[in-house]
Amino acid sequence: MIEERENIMNTINRRQFVKSVSVGTLGAVAFSSILLSCNNKQKRPNILFIILDDMLQEQCNFLPRGKGKNLTPNIDRLASKGTVFMNQYTSAPVCTPSRFSCLTGLYAARARNKHFVNETKKMGQNVVQWNSEILADDITLPKLLKEAGYRTGFVGKNHVVAAEGWKQLAFDADLNDPQNMETLRKNRELVQTAVKSVGFDYAESIYHKNPENTGAEALSVHNMDWITKGAIDFIEAQNKDQSFFLYFSTTLPHWPDQPERSWNGNPLATSDGFLEKPLNVQPARETIPQRLKEAGIDGDNKENLLWMDDGIGAVLKKLEDKGLLDNTIVFFFNDHGQDAKGTIYQGGILNPSIIWKKGGFKCGSVSKIKISNVDFGPTILSLAGVNYKKDQFDGKSFAHILNGIKEPVHDSMFFEMGFTKAVIKGKYKYLALRYPQFALDWTLEERREILMEVVERRKKREQPIVNYDDPSLPFSHIMLLPGGSKAEYESTGKLPGYYDPDQLYDLEADPGELKNLANDFAYKDILKDMKKELKKYIDDIPGGFPL
Repeated sequence: MIEERENIMNTINRRQFVKSVSVGTLGAVAFSSILLSCNNKQKRPNILFIILDDMLQEQCNFLPRGKGKNLTPNIDRLASKGTVFMNQYTSAPVCTPSRFSCLTGLYAARARNKHFVNETKKMGQNVVQWNSEILADDITLPKLLKEAGYRTGFVGKNHVVAAEGWKQLAFDADLNDPQNMETLRKNRELVQTAVKSVGFDYAESIYHKNPENTGAEALSVHNMDWITKGAIDFIEAQNKDQSFFLYFSTTLPHWPDQPERSWNGNPLATSDGFLEKPLNVQPARETIPQRLKEAGIDGDNKENLLWMDDGIGAVLKKLEDKGLLDNTIVFFFNDHGQDAKGTIYQGGILNPSIIWKKGGFKCGSVSKIKISNVDFGPTILSLAGVNYKKDQFDGKSFAHILNGIKEPVHDSMFFEMGFTKAVIKGKYKYLALRYPQFALDWTLEERREILMEVVERRKKREQPIVNYDDPSLPFSHIMLLPGGSKAEYESTGKLPGYYDPDQLYDLEADPGELKNLANDFAYKDILKDMKKELKKYIDDIPGGFPL
Protein backbone atom coordinates (compact mmCIF):
# COMPACT_ATOMS: atom_id res chain seq x y z
CA MET A 1 0.00 0.00 0.00
CA ILE A 2 2.82 2.40 0.93
CA GLU A 3 4.72 1.48 -2.22
CA GLU A 4 1.60 2.03 -4.33
CA ARG A 5 1.05 5.43 -2.77
CA GLU A 6 4.66 6.46 -3.45
CA ASN A 7 4.39 5.30 -7.05
CA ILE A 8 1.28 7.40 -7.62
CA MET A 9 2.92 10.44 -6.07
CA ASN A 10 6.00 10.01 -8.27
CA THR A 11 3.90 9.43 -11.37
CA ILE A 12 2.06 12.69 -11.20
CA ASN A 13 4.73 14.86 -9.58
CA ARG A 14 2.24 16.58 -7.35
CA ARG A 15 3.13 19.69 -5.44
CA GLN A 16 4.06 19.13 -1.83
CA PHE A 17 1.78 20.87 0.61
CA VAL A 18 2.61 22.40 3.94
CA LYS A 19 0.06 21.05 6.39
CA SER A 20 0.73 23.32 9.34
CA VAL A 21 -1.97 25.97 9.58
CA SER A 22 -2.61 28.56 12.26
CA VAL A 23 -5.10 31.33 12.86
CA GLY A 24 -3.55 34.65 11.90
CA THR A 25 -4.29 37.88 13.76
CA LEU A 26 -1.82 40.05 11.88
CA GLY A 27 -0.09 39.96 8.50
CA ALA A 28 -1.27 40.31 4.93
CA VAL A 29 -3.45 37.20 4.83
CA ALA A 30 -5.41 37.98 7.99
CA PHE A 31 -5.52 41.71 7.18
CA SER A 32 -8.18 41.24 4.51
CA SER A 33 -10.37 39.41 7.00
CA ILE A 34 -9.98 42.20 9.53
CA LEU A 35 -10.98 44.79 6.93
CA LEU A 36 -14.03 42.83 5.82
CA SER A 37 -15.80 41.82 8.97
CA CYS A 38 -13.50 40.98 11.83
CA ASN A 39 -11.34 42.64 14.37
CA ASN A 40 -9.51 40.93 17.16
CA LYS A 41 -12.59 41.21 19.37
CA GLN A 42 -15.04 39.63 16.93
CA LYS A 43 -15.72 36.05 15.94
CA ARG A 44 -14.40 35.08 12.55
CA PRO A 45 -17.04 35.10 9.80
CA ASN A 46 -19.18 32.08 9.05
CA ILE A 47 -19.00 30.93 5.42
CA LEU A 48 -22.01 29.57 3.51
CA PHE A 49 -20.88 28.24 0.14
CA ILE A 50 -23.89 27.60 -2.13
CA ILE A 51 -23.04 25.66 -5.28
CA LEU A 52 -25.73 25.00 -7.88
CA ASP A 53 -25.80 22.50 -10.72
CA ASP A 54 -26.19 23.46 -14.41
CA MET A 55 -27.99 26.79 -13.99
CA LEU A 56 -28.61 28.76 -17.19
CA GLN A 57 -27.97 32.49 -17.41
CA GLU A 58 -31.60 33.05 -18.38
CA GLN A 59 -32.55 31.44 -15.06
CA CYS A 60 -30.75 34.23 -13.17
CA ASN A 61 -32.69 37.43 -12.57
CA PHE A 62 -29.42 39.18 -11.66
CA LEU A 63 -28.11 38.72 -15.22
CA PRO A 64 -29.41 40.61 -18.27
CA ARG A 65 -30.64 37.46 -20.05
CA GLY A 66 -32.77 36.37 -17.12
CA LYS A 67 -33.96 39.64 -15.62
CA GLY A 68 -37.58 39.33 -14.49
CA LYS A 69 -38.07 35.86 -15.99
CA ASN A 70 -37.85 33.86 -12.76
CA LEU A 71 -39.34 33.80 -9.29
CA THR A 72 -36.22 33.55 -7.10
CA PRO A 73 -36.56 36.19 -4.35
CA ASN A 74 -33.81 34.79 -2.14
CA ILE A 75 -31.19 34.60 -4.89
CA ASP A 76 -32.29 38.09 -5.96
CA ARG A 77 -31.72 39.31 -2.40
CA LEU A 78 -28.16 38.01 -2.42
CA ALA A 79 -27.49 39.70 -5.76
CA SER A 80 -29.05 43.04 -4.86
CA LYS A 81 -27.22 43.41 -1.55
CA GLY A 82 -24.00 41.61 -2.44
CA THR A 83 -21.47 41.78 -5.26
CA VAL A 84 -22.03 40.14 -8.64
CA PHE A 85 -18.76 38.98 -10.21
CA MET A 86 -19.46 39.24 -13.92
CA ASN A 87 -16.07 37.80 -14.88
CA GLN A 88 -16.19 34.74 -12.66
CA TYR A 89 -14.64 31.79 -14.50
CA THR A 90 -14.69 28.02 -14.05
CA SER A 91 -11.41 26.30 -14.86
CA ALA A 92 -13.04 23.03 -16.04
CA PRO A 93 -16.74 23.26 -16.98
CA VAL A 94 -18.45 20.04 -15.86
CA CYS A 95 -19.60 18.98 -12.39
CA THR A 96 -16.72 16.97 -10.95
CA PRO A 97 -13.61 19.01 -11.84
CA SER A 98 -15.42 22.24 -10.98
CA ARG A 99 -16.15 20.95 -7.48
CA PHE A 100 -12.61 19.61 -7.19
CA SER A 101 -11.22 23.10 -7.78
CA CYS A 102 -13.69 24.77 -5.40
CA LEU A 103 -12.74 22.49 -2.50
CA THR A 104 -8.99 22.20 -3.15
CA GLY A 105 -7.99 25.48 -4.83
CA LEU A 106 -6.21 23.37 -7.47
CA TYR A 107 -6.69 22.64 -11.13
CA ALA A 108 -8.41 19.29 -11.65
CA ALA A 109 -5.32 18.16 -13.57
CA ARG A 110 -3.67 17.63 -10.17
CA ALA A 111 -6.12 14.90 -9.13
CA ARG A 112 -4.42 11.79 -7.75
CA ASN A 113 -7.22 9.21 -7.64
CA LYS A 114 -6.51 5.91 -9.41
CA HIS A 115 -9.04 6.44 -12.19
CA PHE A 116 -7.54 9.79 -13.12
CA VAL A 117 -3.95 8.59 -12.93
CA ASN A 118 -4.73 5.48 -14.99
CA GLU A 119 -6.62 7.49 -17.60
CA THR A 120 -3.68 9.87 -17.91
CA LYS A 121 -1.36 6.92 -18.57
CA LYS A 122 -3.80 5.36 -21.04
CA MET A 123 -4.34 8.56 -23.01
CA GLY A 124 -0.70 9.59 -22.95
CA GLN A 125 -1.79 13.06 -21.81
CA ASN A 126 -3.69 14.77 -19.02
CA VAL A 127 -7.44 14.44 -19.69
CA VAL A 128 -9.92 16.10 -17.32
CA GLN A 129 -13.47 14.72 -17.52
CA TRP A 130 -15.70 13.49 -14.69
CA ASN A 131 -12.67 11.70 -13.30
CA SER A 132 -10.96 14.03 -10.82
CA GLU A 133 -11.87 12.92 -7.29
CA ILE A 134 -10.73 14.21 -3.90
CA LEU A 135 -8.93 11.69 -1.69
CA ALA A 136 -8.74 11.42 2.09
CA ASP A 137 -5.10 12.57 2.19
CA ASP A 138 -5.59 15.59 -0.06
CA ILE A 139 -5.24 19.05 1.44
CA THR A 140 -8.64 20.71 1.20
CA LEU A 141 -10.32 23.96 2.15
CA PRO A 142 -12.54 22.31 4.82
CA LYS A 143 -9.50 20.58 6.36
CA LEU A 144 -7.64 23.88 6.69
CA LEU A 145 -10.69 25.62 8.14
CA LYS A 146 -11.32 22.74 10.55
CA GLU A 147 -7.71 22.85 11.77
CA ALA A 148 -8.19 26.57 12.35
CA GLY A 149 -11.21 25.94 14.59
CA TYR A 150 -14.12 26.08 12.16
CA ARG A 151 -16.96 23.56 12.28
CA THR A 152 -17.47 22.24 8.75
CA GLY A 153 -20.61 20.82 7.12
CA PHE A 154 -21.51 19.21 3.79
CA VAL A 155 -25.02 18.67 2.39
CA GLY A 156 -26.36 17.89 -1.08
CA LYS A 157 -24.60 16.76 -4.23
CA ASN A 158 -21.17 15.18 -3.91
CA HIS A 159 -19.87 13.97 -7.32
CA VAL A 160 -16.26 14.72 -6.33
CA VAL A 161 -15.19 13.00 -3.10
CA ALA A 162 -14.10 9.42 -3.80
CA ALA A 163 -16.10 6.77 -1.90
CA GLU A 164 -14.40 3.45 -2.53
CA GLY A 165 -16.88 0.55 -2.50
CA TRP A 166 -20.00 2.58 -3.33
CA LYS A 167 -22.37 0.46 -5.45
CA GLN A 168 -25.00 1.70 -7.87
CA LEU A 169 -28.28 -0.19 -7.68
CA ALA A 170 -29.86 -1.34 -10.92
CA PHE A 171 -32.44 1.05 -12.32
CA ASP A 172 -35.14 -1.62 -11.92
CA ALA A 173 -33.96 -2.69 -8.45
CA ASP A 174 -36.69 -3.93 -6.09
CA LEU A 175 -36.60 -1.74 -2.99
CA ASN A 176 -38.60 -4.31 -1.06
CA ASP A 177 -35.58 -6.57 -1.29
CA PRO A 178 -33.66 -6.38 2.04
CA GLN A 179 -30.38 -6.88 0.19
CA ASN A 180 -30.95 -3.75 -1.89
CA MET A 181 -31.86 -1.75 1.20
CA GLU A 182 -28.69 -2.98 2.87
CA THR A 183 -26.70 -1.76 -0.14
CA LEU A 184 -28.25 1.68 0.29
CA ARG A 185 -27.37 1.69 3.98
CA LYS A 186 -23.77 0.75 3.26
CA ASN A 187 -23.57 3.35 0.48
CA ARG A 188 -24.72 6.03 2.91
CA GLU A 189 -22.06 5.07 5.45
CA LEU A 190 -19.34 4.95 2.80
CA VAL A 191 -20.20 8.38 1.42
CA GLN A 192 -20.48 9.99 4.86
CA THR A 193 -17.14 8.51 5.90
CA ALA A 194 -15.51 9.67 2.67
CA VAL A 195 -16.85 13.21 2.95
CA LYS A 196 -15.76 13.47 6.58
CA SER A 197 -12.31 12.20 5.65
CA VAL A 198 -11.67 15.28 3.46
CA GLY A 199 -12.35 17.72 6.27
CA PHE A 200 -16.06 17.85 7.06
CA ASP A 201 -17.36 17.35 10.61
CA TYR A 202 -20.91 16.90 9.37
CA ALA A 203 -22.18 15.08 6.27
CA GLU A 204 -25.90 14.56 5.68
CA SER A 205 -28.52 14.47 2.91
CA ILE A 206 -25.95 13.54 0.27
CA TYR A 207 -26.52 12.55 -3.33
CA HIS A 208 -23.29 10.78 -4.23
CA LYS A 209 -23.91 11.42 -7.94
CA ASN A 210 -26.64 13.08 -9.99
CA PRO A 211 -30.12 11.85 -8.92
CA GLU A 212 -30.61 9.76 -12.07
CA ASN A 213 -27.32 7.96 -11.42
CA THR A 214 -27.71 7.17 -7.75
CA GLY A 215 -29.65 3.91 -8.11
CA ALA A 216 -33.17 2.56 -8.42
CA GLU A 217 -35.75 4.35 -10.56
CA ALA A 218 -37.96 5.16 -7.56
CA LEU A 219 -35.06 7.05 -5.94
CA SER A 220 -33.78 8.75 -9.10
CA VAL A 221 -35.49 12.02 -8.21
CA HIS A 222 -34.53 15.36 -6.70
CA ASN A 223 -35.46 16.09 -3.10
CA MET A 224 -34.59 19.71 -2.33
CA ASP A 225 -36.46 19.55 0.97
CA TRP A 226 -34.16 16.76 2.14
CA ILE A 227 -31.02 18.72 1.26
CA THR A 228 -32.41 21.80 3.01
CA LYS A 229 -33.20 19.72 6.11
CA GLY A 230 -29.57 18.61 6.27
CA ALA A 231 -28.40 22.23 6.16
CA ILE A 232 -30.91 23.40 8.76
CA ASP A 233 -29.94 20.62 11.15
CA PHE A 234 -26.29 21.63 10.81
CA ILE A 235 -27.12 25.27 11.60
CA GLU A 236 -29.47 24.34 14.44
CA ALA A 237 -26.66 22.48 16.20
CA GLN A 238 -24.21 25.31 15.66
CA ASN A 239 -22.54 26.85 18.70
CA LYS A 240 -22.72 30.64 18.42
CA ASP A 241 -19.14 30.93 19.61
CA GLN A 242 -17.73 28.66 16.89
CA SER A 243 -17.51 29.84 13.29
CA PHE A 244 -18.68 27.45 10.58
CA PHE A 245 -18.18 26.60 6.93
CA LEU A 246 -21.23 25.03 5.25
CA TYR A 247 -20.99 23.60 1.74
CA PHE A 248 -24.58 23.63 0.48
CA SER A 249 -24.71 21.80 -2.86
CA THR A 250 -28.03 21.58 -4.68
CA THR A 251 -28.81 18.90 -7.28
CA LEU A 252 -30.96 21.46 -9.11
CA PRO A 253 -31.55 22.69 -11.73
CA HIS A 254 -29.69 19.76 -13.34
CA TRP A 255 -31.72 17.13 -15.18
CA PRO A 256 -34.05 15.29 -14.52
CA ASP A 257 -36.47 18.19 -14.67
CA GLN A 258 -39.74 16.37 -15.32
CA PRO A 259 -42.18 17.38 -12.53
CA GLU A 260 -42.66 13.77 -11.41
CA ARG A 261 -38.89 13.44 -10.89
CA SER A 262 -38.30 16.84 -9.36
CA TRP A 263 -40.53 19.40 -7.58
CA ASN A 264 -43.69 17.27 -7.89
CA GLY A 265 -41.99 13.92 -7.28
CA ASN A 266 -42.25 11.58 -4.34
CA PRO A 267 -41.40 13.71 -1.25
CA LEU A 268 -40.28 10.59 0.61
CA ALA A 269 -37.67 9.53 -1.93
CA THR A 270 -34.00 10.25 -1.21
CA SER A 271 -30.74 8.73 -2.41
CA ASP A 272 -30.63 6.82 0.91
CA GLY A 273 -34.11 5.30 0.57
CA PHE A 274 -37.52 6.51 1.72
CA LEU A 275 -38.33 8.92 4.52
CA GLU A 276 -41.05 8.02 7.02
CA LYS A 277 -42.97 11.24 6.35
CA PRO A 278 -42.66 14.36 4.17
CA LEU A 279 -40.44 17.14 5.46
CA ASN A 280 -41.69 20.55 6.50
CA VAL A 281 -38.62 22.76 6.22
CA GLN A 282 -39.49 25.07 3.33
CA PRO A 283 -42.71 26.29 1.67
CA ALA A 284 -44.96 23.42 0.62
CA ARG A 285 -44.39 22.12 -2.89
CA GLU A 286 -48.14 22.37 -3.57
CA THR A 287 -47.91 26.16 -3.37
CA ILE A 288 -45.30 26.47 -6.12
CA PRO A 289 -47.61 26.63 -9.19
CA GLN A 290 -49.91 29.18 -7.54
CA ARG A 291 -47.06 31.45 -6.48
CA LEU A 292 -45.66 31.38 -10.01
CA LYS A 293 -49.08 32.20 -11.44
CA GLU A 294 -49.53 35.11 -9.05
CA ALA A 295 -46.10 36.44 -10.04
CA GLY A 296 -46.90 36.10 -13.75
CA ILE A 297 -44.00 33.71 -14.30
CA ASP A 298 -44.24 30.76 -16.67
CA GLY A 299 -41.92 28.63 -18.76
CA ASP A 300 -39.81 25.50 -18.51
CA ASN A 301 -38.26 24.56 -15.17
CA LYS A 302 -39.61 27.62 -13.34
CA GLU A 303 -41.07 25.38 -10.62
CA ASN A 304 -37.69 23.82 -9.89
CA LEU A 305 -36.01 27.22 -9.68
CA LEU A 306 -38.56 28.41 -7.13
CA TRP A 307 -38.28 25.13 -5.21
CA MET A 308 -34.49 25.54 -5.10
CA ASP A 309 -34.80 29.20 -4.11
CA ASP A 310 -37.18 28.20 -1.31
CA GLY A 311 -34.44 25.94 0.06
CA ILE A 312 -31.87 28.73 -0.05
CA GLY A 313 -34.38 31.02 1.66
CA ALA A 314 -35.03 28.48 4.42
CA VAL A 315 -31.30 28.21 5.14
CA LEU A 316 -30.89 32.01 5.24
CA LYS A 317 -33.90 32.30 7.56
CA LYS A 318 -32.50 29.69 9.93
CA LEU A 319 -29.24 31.63 10.08
CA GLU A 320 -31.19 34.80 10.77
CA ASP A 321 -33.31 33.16 13.47
CA LYS A 322 -30.15 31.86 15.17
CA GLY A 323 -28.53 35.29 15.06
CA LEU A 324 -25.79 34.01 12.73
CA LEU A 325 -26.56 35.70 9.41
CA ASP A 326 -25.06 39.07 10.30
CA ASN A 327 -21.64 37.44 10.62
CA THR A 328 -21.97 35.15 7.60
CA ILE A 329 -20.42 35.60 4.16
CA VAL A 330 -22.42 33.84 1.43
CA PHE A 331 -20.88 32.56 -1.80
CA PHE A 332 -23.35 31.75 -4.57
CA PHE A 333 -21.77 29.85 -7.44
CA ASN A 334 -23.10 27.76 -10.32
CA ASP A 335 -20.71 24.92 -11.11
CA HIS A 336 -20.12 26.03 -14.73
CA GLY A 337 -21.60 27.86 -17.68
CA GLN A 338 -24.34 26.07 -19.59
CA ASP A 339 -24.08 27.72 -23.01
CA ALA A 340 -21.13 25.51 -23.93
CA LYS A 341 -20.90 22.92 -21.16
CA GLY A 342 -18.07 20.46 -21.61
CA THR A 343 -15.98 22.97 -23.60
CA ILE A 344 -13.64 25.76 -22.60
CA TYR A 345 -15.35 28.25 -24.86
CA GLN A 346 -16.70 31.31 -23.07
CA GLY A 347 -20.16 29.76 -22.80
CA GLY A 348 -18.74 26.97 -20.64
CA ILE A 349 -16.20 28.83 -18.51
CA LEU A 350 -17.64 32.33 -18.02
CA ASN A 351 -20.00 31.90 -15.10
CA PRO A 352 -21.04 34.96 -13.00
CA SER A 353 -21.24 34.47 -9.24
CA ILE A 354 -22.41 36.37 -6.16
CA ILE A 355 -20.75 37.08 -2.82
CA TRP A 356 -22.87 38.59 -0.05
CA LYS A 357 -22.45 39.88 3.45
CA LYS A 358 -24.50 42.23 5.59
CA GLY A 359 -23.83 45.80 4.50
CA GLY A 360 -22.17 44.74 1.27
CA PHE A 361 -18.55 45.09 0.20
CA LYS A 362 -16.40 48.12 -0.61
CA CYS A 363 -16.06 46.98 -4.22
CA GLY A 364 -19.75 47.72 -4.81
CA SER A 365 -22.57 45.74 -6.37
CA VAL A 366 -20.73 44.65 -9.53
CA SER A 367 -17.12 43.64 -10.15
CA LYS A 368 -15.57 42.93 -13.55
CA ILE A 369 -12.27 41.62 -12.18
CA LYS A 370 -11.40 38.21 -13.62
CA ILE A 371 -11.45 35.46 -10.99
CA SER A 372 -11.56 31.66 -11.11
CA ASN A 373 -13.15 28.95 -9.00
CA VAL A 374 -9.61 27.86 -8.00
CA ASP A 375 -9.49 31.20 -6.16
CA PHE A 376 -12.30 30.35 -3.72
CA GLY A 377 -10.03 28.38 -1.37
CA PRO A 378 -7.38 31.05 -0.73
CA THR A 379 -10.02 33.79 -0.68
CA ILE A 380 -12.12 32.06 1.99
CA LEU A 381 -9.02 31.36 4.08
CA SER A 382 -8.11 35.04 3.83
CA LEU A 383 -11.59 36.08 4.91
CA ALA A 384 -11.39 33.64 7.81
CA GLY A 385 -8.02 34.98 8.95
CA VAL A 386 -6.25 31.65 8.38
CA ASN A 387 -2.59 31.70 7.40
CA TYR A 388 -1.64 29.55 4.42
CA LYS A 389 1.25 29.09 2.01
CA LYS A 390 0.52 30.64 -1.38
CA ASP A 391 2.08 27.69 -3.20
CA GLN A 392 -0.50 25.37 -1.63
CA PHE A 393 -2.91 26.55 -4.30
CA ASP A 394 -3.18 27.24 -7.99
CA GLY A 395 -5.71 29.91 -7.09
CA LYS A 396 -5.12 33.32 -5.53
CA SER A 397 -7.06 35.26 -2.94
CA PHE A 398 -9.29 38.04 -4.26
CA ALA A 399 -10.19 39.31 -0.78
CA HIS A 400 -8.56 42.64 -1.70
CA ILE A 401 -11.08 43.03 -4.52
CA LEU A 402 -13.94 42.80 -2.00
CA ASN A 403 -12.21 45.58 -0.04
CA GLY A 404 -12.28 47.86 -3.07
CA ILE A 405 -8.68 47.43 -4.23
CA LYS A 406 -8.87 46.89 -8.00
CA GLU A 407 -5.52 45.21 -8.44
CA PRO A 408 -5.88 42.29 -10.93
CA VAL A 409 -5.84 38.80 -9.46
CA HIS A 410 -4.32 36.99 -12.48
CA ASP A 411 -1.91 37.89 -15.28
CA SER A 412 -3.39 35.01 -17.26
CA MET A 413 -5.94 32.25 -16.65
CA PHE A 414 -5.79 28.52 -17.41
CA PHE A 415 -8.61 26.19 -18.51
CA GLU A 416 -8.84 22.47 -19.20
CA MET A 417 -11.49 20.08 -20.47
CA GLY A 418 -11.11 16.68 -22.05
CA PHE A 419 -8.74 16.94 -24.98
CA THR A 420 -8.43 20.72 -24.83
CA LYS A 421 -6.41 23.23 -22.83
CA ALA A 422 -6.67 27.01 -23.05
CA VAL A 423 -5.25 30.22 -21.69
CA ILE A 424 -6.66 33.74 -21.55
CA LYS A 425 -4.26 36.68 -21.36
CA GLY A 426 -5.41 40.21 -21.91
CA LYS A 427 -8.02 40.19 -24.65
CA TYR A 428 -6.78 37.03 -26.34
CA LYS A 429 -7.60 33.39 -25.82
CA TYR A 430 -5.65 30.44 -27.17
CA LEU A 431 -7.25 26.98 -27.24
CA ALA A 432 -5.46 23.75 -28.20
CA LEU A 433 -7.33 20.56 -29.18
CA ARG A 434 -5.32 17.32 -29.21
CA TYR A 435 -6.85 13.86 -29.59
CA PRO A 436 -4.63 10.84 -28.85
CA GLN A 437 -3.47 9.14 -32.01
CA PHE A 438 -4.81 5.71 -31.03
CA ALA A 439 -8.37 7.09 -30.99
CA LEU A 440 -7.94 8.75 -34.38
CA ASP A 441 -6.82 5.34 -35.71
CA TRP A 442 -9.94 3.45 -34.54
CA THR A 443 -11.79 1.58 -37.27
CA LEU A 444 -15.45 2.29 -37.93
CA GLU A 445 -16.36 -0.99 -36.25
CA GLU A 446 -14.37 -0.09 -33.13
CA ARG A 447 -16.13 3.26 -32.99
CA ARG A 448 -19.51 1.52 -33.37
CA GLU A 449 -18.76 -0.84 -30.48
CA ILE A 450 -17.90 2.08 -28.18
CA LEU A 451 -21.00 4.00 -29.23
CA MET A 452 -23.42 1.11 -28.74
CA GLU A 453 -22.10 0.31 -25.28
CA VAL A 454 -22.97 3.85 -24.17
CA VAL A 455 -26.34 3.84 -25.95
CA GLU A 456 -27.44 0.61 -24.26
CA ARG A 457 -26.38 1.82 -20.83
CA ARG A 458 -28.27 5.09 -21.18
CA LYS A 459 -31.37 3.33 -22.52
CA LYS A 460 -31.56 1.19 -19.39
CA ARG A 461 -31.47 4.25 -17.16
CA GLU A 462 -33.90 6.27 -19.32
CA GLN A 463 -31.26 8.93 -19.96
CA PRO A 464 -31.14 11.18 -23.05
CA ILE A 465 -29.17 9.89 -26.04
CA VAL A 466 -27.78 12.17 -28.76
CA ASN A 467 -26.38 9.64 -31.24
CA TYR A 468 -28.06 6.26 -31.57
CA ASP A 469 -26.25 4.62 -34.45
CA ASP A 470 -23.76 6.75 -36.42
CA PRO A 471 -20.16 5.79 -35.54
CA SER A 472 -18.75 8.11 -38.21
CA LEU A 473 -19.58 11.30 -36.27
CA PRO A 474 -16.55 13.17 -34.86
CA PHE A 475 -15.66 13.20 -31.18
CA SER A 476 -16.56 16.05 -28.86
CA HIS A 477 -13.92 18.00 -26.93
CA ILE A 478 -14.46 15.95 -23.79
CA MET A 479 -15.36 12.42 -24.93
CA LEU A 480 -13.87 9.88 -27.34
CA LEU A 481 -17.43 9.01 -28.31
CA PRO A 482 -18.80 9.55 -31.85
CA GLY A 483 -21.10 12.58 -31.63
CA GLY A 484 -20.25 13.20 -27.97
CA SER A 485 -22.56 12.67 -24.98
CA LYS A 486 -25.63 14.53 -23.70
CA ALA A 487 -23.67 16.73 -21.30
CA GLU A 488 -21.80 18.57 -24.07
CA TYR A 489 -24.30 17.99 -26.90
CA GLU A 490 -25.54 21.59 -27.08
CA SER A 491 -22.03 22.85 -27.85
CA THR A 492 -20.48 20.00 -29.86
CA GLY A 493 -19.46 21.22 -33.32
CA LYS A 494 -21.54 24.39 -33.03
CA LEU A 495 -18.75 26.97 -33.41
CA PRO A 496 -16.89 27.38 -36.74
CA GLY A 497 -13.48 26.53 -35.30
CA TYR A 498 -14.64 23.71 -33.03
CA TYR A 499 -12.50 21.00 -34.65
CA ASP A 500 -9.44 23.17 -35.37
CA PRO A 501 -6.40 21.93 -33.43
CA ASP A 502 -5.20 25.50 -32.75
CA GLN A 503 -7.63 28.32 -32.04
CA LEU A 504 -6.96 31.98 -31.29
CA TYR A 505 -9.71 34.48 -30.47
CA ASP A 506 -9.87 38.21 -29.77
CA LEU A 507 -12.46 38.18 -26.98
CA GLU A 508 -13.06 41.92 -27.13
CA ALA A 509 -13.79 42.03 -30.86
CA ASP A 510 -15.24 38.52 -31.03
CA PRO A 511 -16.77 37.45 -27.66
CA GLY A 512 -18.74 34.72 -29.41
CA GLU A 513 -15.50 33.07 -30.63
CA LEU A 514 -16.70 32.92 -34.22
CA LYS A 515 -13.44 33.88 -35.97
CA ASN A 516 -10.37 31.71 -35.43
CA LEU A 517 -7.28 33.88 -35.94
CA ALA A 518 -4.72 31.08 -35.54
CA ASN A 519 -4.07 30.80 -39.26
CA ASP A 520 -4.02 34.54 -39.88
CA PHE A 521 -0.41 35.57 -40.58
CA ALA A 522 -1.01 38.96 -38.96
CA TYR A 523 -1.46 37.19 -35.60
CA LYS A 524 1.48 34.77 -35.81
CA ASP A 525 3.45 36.55 -33.06
CA ILE A 526 0.43 36.71 -30.77
CA LEU A 527 -0.23 33.02 -31.39
CA LYS A 528 3.37 32.21 -30.53
CA ASP A 529 3.20 34.22 -27.30
CA MET A 530 -0.10 32.63 -26.28
CA LYS A 531 1.25 29.11 -26.92
CA LYS A 532 4.23 29.98 -24.76
CA GLU A 533 1.88 31.17 -22.00
CA LEU A 534 -0.15 27.96 -22.15
CA LYS A 535 3.02 25.89 -22.04
CA LYS A 536 3.89 27.43 -18.65
CA TYR A 537 0.76 25.88 -17.18
CA ILE A 538 1.16 22.56 -18.98
CA ASP A 539 4.75 22.22 -17.78
CA ASP A 540 3.51 22.69 -14.21
CA ILE A 541 0.77 20.04 -14.23
CA PRO A 542 1.24 16.26 -14.32
CA GLY A 543 0.63 14.04 -17.33
CA GLY A 544 1.64 16.41 -20.10
CA PHE A 545 -0.24 17.71 -23.12
CA PRO A 546 1.14 17.90 -26.67
CA LEU A 547 1.47 21.41 -28.04
